[in-house]
Amino acid sequence: MKNWLIAFIFFGMQACAQQADRMIPLSTERLLDKIKGGWAGQTIGVTYGGPVEFKFCGTFIQDYQKIDWTDSALRYAMVHWPGLYDDVYMDLTFVDVLERVGLDAPVDSFARAFAYAGYDLWHANQAARWNILHGIRPSMSGHWLHNPHADDIDYQIESDFAGLMNPGMPNSASAISDRVGHIMNYGDGWYGGVYIGAMYTLAFISDDISYIVTEGLKTVPVQSDFYQCMSDVIRWHKQYPGDWKQTWMELQKKWSQDTGCPDGVFAPFDIDAKINAAYVLVGLLYGEGDYTKTLEIAARCGQDADCNPSSAGGILGALLGYSRIPAYWKRGLKDIEDMEFKYTTLSLNKVYAISYKHAVEMIRRNGGSVQGNLVKIRTQQPAPVRTEKGFEGIFPVSKTEVDEDISPECSFEFEGTGFVLRGDATRRVKSLPEYVFRAEVYVDGVKTETCEFPTAFHDRRHDLFWNYQLSPGKHRVRVVVLNPSVDYALRGWSYIIYKGR
Repeated sequence: MKNWLIAFIFFGMQACAQQADRMIPLSTERLLDKIKGGWAGQTIGVTYGGPVEFKFCGTFIQDYQKIDWTDSALRYAMVHWPGLYDDVYMDLTFVDVLERVGLDAPVDSFARAFAYAGYDLWHANQAARWNILHGIRPSMSGHWLHNPHADDIDYQIESDFAGLMNPGMPNSASAISDRVGHIMNYGDGWYGGVYIGAMYTLAFISDDISYIVTEGLKTVPVQSDFYQCMSDVIRWHKQYPGDWKQTWMELQKKWSQDTGCPDGVFAPFDIDAKINAAYVLVGLLYGEGDYTKTLEIAARCGQDADCNPSSAGGILGALLGYSRIPAYWKRGLKDIEDMEFKYTTLSLNKVYAISYKHAVEMIRRNGGSVQGNLVKIRTQQPAPVRTEKGFEGIFPVSKTEVDEDISPECSFEFEGTGFVLRGDATRRVKSLPEYVFRAEVYVDGVKTETCEFPTAFHDRRHDLFWNYQLSPGKHRVRVVVLNPSVDYALRGWSYIIYKGR
């Protein structure tokens, strides 16, 4: 009996090893077609959902409301609404670093490239930008103690490049996501990017959406909230196979709360990675491989309704390939494929070629081969990345509106274990030059931080002050402006109080 058991375990391990080392052939033409499908798919998706982005928070978009798609939609957005493509030009920033510095580019190269780029940022990206510009380097720039938006969607919508350059190799994509994703995110926010990237890699080797969704999830630790949320979507899809709205309702009941993001706590707005990744899954699973249904459902789930169809459209685009994306959705695409995305020197046509080159190199690096018109991909069995959790042991208990200038100081008292003070620095007259406030924060009479607050939107600190690690009890926070000015305002909006669980 013992020998039988040993043999069973041995041959089982051999079978797993064979599965992990499985070589899959793909023509170079098909590889390029899939890479093009991924980039084009996400560009189409974000353009389609742009008009309804965050206009439906806490509700889905009803069937009777049409979301338009026209021949001119892509060109109009590229010319008149370039900021819509933040998820694309962030991707392109990282592609450019890999091209200039090499595939082993250090994390500081990625961090500096996006921190000094000309485009505007929000949430975890902007918090990370401020951190990097002020000497807080990765990975602490994305850590929840330094970044109140660590669980937000940011790297989730920027990880496409990692998946598209690692066909069939989810663990290789995860290694890149470890380097880049921790610049701006941590915990569930990072897992979102790991998962999206993994699904892209699997779209090169499978046409089965269910397989891509479930296998990709193996890159995320089982004990994480992110994994549990995605597992719920998969389970509810099986329970309600013909009713995506019922799954949306179940998500709303169980997963719509936001612990971290100060903009989403005690508000219907929700840019948390989990709920928005769940909407990507709803689109993919209920879309059943149909491009129109997939984009429609992902957008109609609401919240970040441009980024979610972008992720779903990109993954499905990689599965189908550029050539099989319906002509209806490629209307106007040829007109913009040579246009450089604003703030970059890259167009779709350029990134098609660069990503293909990177993919070929990664295939070789990971034991595959390229011979003539054929590549052989040594596939990888998805393995979970390390476990980490942001905002652990705390939860928000109250939000108090302030809405007044801090001139020259302000204070508030609370009982709990942490706080976030929201606000901004502005010019009272737009014609004035930019200004940089300097302010100190005291907690219970002890100075804990001195910070700069630029009025320039590009360089702003997304939130004023925060501290999540106070001892339980009563506390007093006092903010003092060191260089007040009648021409400029450092303004407090509200403060959120946290307690330990």
